[in-house]
Amino acid sequence: MTEVVAALIWDKDQFLICQRPANKARALLWEFVGGKVESLETKEQALVRECREELDITLSVGDIFMDVIHEYPDITVHLTLFHAKIADGTPRLLEHNDLKWINVSEIDKFSFCPADVEILRRLKDEYQNI
Repeated sequence: MTEVVAALIWDKDQFLICQRPANKARALLWEFVGGKVESLETKEQALVRECREELDITLSVGDIFMDVIHEYPDITVHLTLFHAKIADGTPRLLEHNDLKWINVSEIDKFSFCPADVEILRRLKDEYQNI
């Protein structure tokens, strides 16, 4: 099983989503920014590193929002989604095809990675009225 981390980054009533590159698995699907945990890294360290590499931002990592296990045909992931805030920088596209700040009510307008479906359902349940 592959340990993967991601960030739920809020700006007022919107959160950040990123579109995967066209040349990677699950091409052009939307996701939360993050990536694989490397050996000798904590999940929080991995998330800070991935966000620096992918968006050129420094994160302040908070509590876990939730975690899920998802089996893709090519990989099984244990995805841990953390609440996070941008401590420094403005997101730039270094890896992703696109990024957007969206409201919870806009979730259904985007095609997300299957591992995010359960997370998105919980976001809609808990934050629909903000």
